[in-house]
Amino acid sequence: MSVGKQLDHAGLSASQARQRLAEDGPNELPRPNRRTPLRIAAEVLREPMFAMLLAAGTIYLLLGDKTEALVLLGFAGLSILLTIVQEARTERTLEALRDLSAPRALVIRDGETVRVPGREVVHGDMLVLEAGDRVAADALLIEVQELEADESLLTGESVPVRKRAAQAGDLDQAEPGGDDTPHLFSGAVVTRGGGIARVSATGPRSRIGQIGRTLTTLETQAPQLQREVARMVSLCAVGGIAVALLVVLLDGWLRGDWMAALLAGIATAMSLLPEEFPVVLTIFLAMGAWRIAQVGVLTRRASAIEALGAATVLCTDKTGTLTQNRMTVTELWLPSGQAAVLGNGLPSPEFQAVIETAALASAPVPVDPMEVAFHNAAKDVRIPLREGWQLAHTNGLRPDLLAMSNVWQTGAGETLAVTAKGAPEAIARLCRLGTDAHQALDQAVRAMAARGIRVLGVAHATIAPEDRDKGHEAHAFSLLGLIGLIDPLRAGVPQAIAQCAAAGIRVVMITGDYPATAQAIAAQAGIVSGAVMTGDQISALTVAQLADRAKEVAVFARIMPEQKLRIVSALKAAGEVVAMTGDGVNDAPALKAAHIGIAMGKRGTDVAREASAIVLVEDDFGAIIVAVRLGRRIYDNICKAIGFIFAVHVPIAGLALSPLLLGLPLVLGPIQIALLEMIIDPVCALVFEVERDEEHSMRRPPRDSAKRLFSLGLIAPSIVYGGITFALLLGAQIATTYWGFAPDRVRTVLFFGLVASTMALVLVHRSFSTSLTRAFWRNNASLRYVAAAVLGACGLILSVEPLRAMLHFSSLEAGDWLFLIVLPVLLLLLCEGVKGLQKKISV
Repeated sequence: MSVGKQLDHAGLSASQARQRLAEDGPNELPRPNRRTPLRIAAEVLREPMFAMLLAAGTIYLLLGDKTEALVLLGFAGLSILLTIVQEARTERTLEALRDLSAPRALVIRDGETVRVPGREVVHGDMLVLEAGDRVAADALLIEVQELEADESLLTGESVPVRKRAAQAGDLDQAEPGGDDTPHLFSGAVVTRGGGIARVSATGPRSRIGQIGRTLTTLETQAPQLQREVARMVSLCAVGGIAVALLVVLLDGWLRGDWMAALLAGIATAMSLLPEEFPVVLTIFLAMGAWRIAQVGVLTRRASAIEALGAATVLCTDKTGTLTQNRMTVTELWLPSGQAAVLGNGLPSPEFQAVIETAALASAPVPVDPMEVAFHNAAKDVRIPLREGWQLAHTNGLRPDLLAMSNVWQTGAGETLAVTAKGAPEAIARLCRLGTDAHQALDQAVRAMAARGIRVLGVAHATIAPEDRDKGHEAHAFSLLGLIGLIDPLRAGVPQAIAQCAAAGIRVVMITGDYPATAQAIAAQAGIVSGAVMTGDQISALTVAQLADRAKEVAVFARIMPEQKLRIVSALKAAGEVVAMTGDGVNDAPALKAAHIGIAMGKRGTDVAREASAIVLVEDDFGAIIVAVRLGRRIYDNICKAIGFIFAVHVPIAGLALSPLLLGLPLVLGPIQIALLEMIIDPVCALVFEVERDEEHSMRRPPRDSAKRLFSLGLIAPSIVYGGITFALLLGAQIATTYWGFAPDRVRTVLFFGLVASTMALVLVHRSFSTSLTRAFWRNNASLRYVAAAVLGACGLILSVEPLRAMLHFSSLEAGDWLFLIVLPVLLLLLCEGVKGLQKKISV
């Protein structure tokens, strides 16, 4: 629909407003069918990972081992509680968006202005707007008094944009961004002037409402690590139960003792049930979230930290993310050709005059970011604004002359001072520059704009009192110079981006700002390699074409919110693991769609924070690198723990099955295996979680996202290490049985030999890159505590007769110690030989 020639300024009647409110609904986003905690809990319990935790705990409970059962069930309950809390927090995304989009509004009803709650604004209402107001709904401007609006939440543009009154042929709806448009958008802030606007869209039909609808359609993808662990747990559980049943049937059929067969089956099942996998995943990610919080990074989904370690592309907004989202005077130029950069000491009087005039051409109490910058610059260079001067008249911006001026009563008697600032071409027109002067001005403007600087011209004039109310063109202005402003980079951004490059992470800027500005900021930040693509070019591409082109683009400029989402989706389709930073409402869909959404904590909107997985509390872009490092460390340590779990379960399962296959007495029963599991769990959770980074962890490319966690490269060496352990223990079992050791003595030697071998396997799995010697001496306080606790528990069991009897152990004799010393030492030497052979093969 277009604007007609006749516009009704009387507004709606109260009855019309009530009718439209009933027909269209309130001016807020519709409340979704929120998931209750009970519903979330039901969804969590269907996950194999949590189901296996509960199943394993139940098995131990049925066996009467209440301690182990309570530990496992406690882990399960804690995991479910944390998941419910995290999922419930994500449900608040639309709540935050709704609060932002529904301020109070001044409207014309029945020919009078009344203030109503934002949710009661309806289509067709007349909004009365003043500086500082937040726009309650999308609207079309009918009357304008030098109105400018900050639309950065929707566009990412770092400065307010000018608005004009609607003309015949203007549509009610348009895209946000750009100067001299008649459209206002819900959530924007009026920074200058005022006006009257007719509401064109409310609630879910507004631009911010469309973003809200997009958020409801986006599903957060389950992390690959979680999916793989759940799959492996399911496979191991099915396989373990199948083998256990086979053991019961074969043992009972071959030996005829079904009770013994049942005990053997239970022992086999316990040795094969991999309850440590989900425990490791839960604890490692929870501890990672706690560690990263110490450096100002809050994690809303713990799995996001591990995923960040695999990120291949980091998409970042410009305004408020790479930059500080505030304008700063940076460069000055004089008609003589002289230039100065602020920050290098106090400028000369000629440059001070440019700053002073720019401040005097601004509002005395500035709101506009550029005028705030001029006043701050005047303070920084110690320029006191003229005392005793009184503002007598203001000439505002016009679409045909983008300049404004203030007329000052100086107290000097006969003359008035006029200070003007505006677009360089407008100031050149007011100063009536000659050809040579105009060319010099244009050349300076182009040079500054190429560096991403926003340029304004500054001029002054002296007039007679009777000329006060005349327009700009009546005054004889003199050009003082150009004043350049930038939105400066945040401290540490170039270093952080350089570290990203060293870690194989490609940084891509996505901004609503203009290409020249975006390129200049990208160059300053260190984003130098890659092409530039605009929103218009993206609109002309298919999904497949964009996915192909996005691999080569370093800067996306003039991008709309839905295009940010398209870019993230295209990068994901191209096989990239995408991290996305942002702080505005316009970033929320892309933050939610990315593998890892990263929001700014201070300047970020509630919508962006709630849609993200990670929040930077201090808006420190460099904290992302800390999170990446921690993510890589977490993944490496999870791999070490999983390798250890596979390795240690091989001898446990082997010693549980060997009596059936070789006709030997049952050595490890359920109670001994339960005791071993109580050693394995803290070793996995405490020792491997605190292991330090691998060498060159931040100088290697991200891991292949398609690579499986449970790969042959991880599992095969661990099974070999476990097989060596089992072979040594089986040899000890056969030897001690052959030498006539009593069954309890054989059990004692094998159990404590397995405990010693378990601690040796910890050393084998501590590092991928260091030798056994370095791994042995590398500091890990948790390992010392665990080793001391294990040693103390073993000593307690051996020294307390009732404990030995309950566990069917005998006291150790002098010859038994030889097995307990030789077994782990021989195991370490053989495993080190396998490691060396593996390195030679890989080379």
